[in-house]
Amino acid sequence: MKPLLHIDINADLGEGIGNEARIMPYLSSCNVACGGHAGDSLSMTNAVRFARACNVKIGAHPSFPDKVNFGRVEMVMTPTELFTSLKQQINYLQEILKLEGGKLHHIKPHGALYNLAAKDVAIASVIIEVVKSVAQPLKLYAPSESLIAKLAIKNNIEVVIEAFADRNYNDDLSLVSRQNTNAVLTDKNKVLDRVLGVVKHKKITTVNGVEVRLNAHTICVHSDTENAVEILKYLSVELPKNNILIQ
Repeated sequence: MKPLLHIDINADLGEGIGNEARIMPYLSSCNVACGGHAGDSLSMTNAVRFARACNVKIGAHPSFPDKVNFGRVEMVMTPTELFTSLKQQINYLQEILKLEGGKLHHIKPHGALYNLAAKDVAIASVIIEVVKSVAQPLKLYAPSESLIAKLAIKNNIEVVIEAFADRNYNDDLSLVSRQNTNAVLTDKNKVLDRVLGVVKHKKITTVNGVEVRLNAHTICVHSDTENAVEILKYLSVELPKNNILIQ
């Protein structure tokens, strides 16, 4: 009998889509928007309650403080301004977790902040300092071969390398811009192939057809992908058939 493989499946929640109750049963971890690009006390409370009911690990999903652009546009901020904003966002979620009896498991930056941290040492350094400032050991979800992942390891922060099931990649492992029509994958069979490739073979096929090594331990399906619930249901059925547990 083949040994079982396993993968963590995560999604970004509390972003105003309103599908948390339908998505949560198919996840093993989630990233809760905490007021930067989206989210308020009600959305965070609901997300935390659904996560606890489904035994899903809870992460903070801080962003540039820019709800107008959904945190997907780079902002010019001083290191102190950015640190303060990210810290406030995480504290906001932690206050709710304390009220609801939950525990913070990880931090995953959102949008432009996530992408910049992969290559910008100043941005990455601020995020590392924020993680270190939280009074408990936390994991950091980060992209493969990214600057922030390497910096986190140097600072004794446990890194969970992330891949995206529903986004196309460029050859350098950057994500295809959402301004392009081929940025998002919605075909559930193509998404499954992507996940199987990552879990079984530690590689992905880029938008140009190039196979690139990618050893990830968590895979994200975005909650705002138009058929996210369908994709997650499909993965929950098909991955076990391929000897892969979601956990």
